[in-house]
Amino acid sequence: MKTVGIIILVIGIVCTIMFGIQAMQDSESFSVLGMDIAVSSADWTPLIISVIVLLVGAFLYSKGKR
Repeated sequence: MKTVGIIILVIGIVCTIMFGIQAMQDSESFSVLGMDIAVSSADWTPLIISVIVLLVGAFLYSKGKR
């Protein structure tokens, strides 16, 4: 159980970083009255799923330590 938890945890970390960077790059900015306004056009679903996978991996890893 501990090994499976570590594998899922690592996959969750990598995907969270990858999809997080992609979501940050999918934002557009424009200037209104001298202020920069950023609008995100990213799809946040893969990032949310990656965080859930990361949490499941952490939970399985902590259960395996006992």
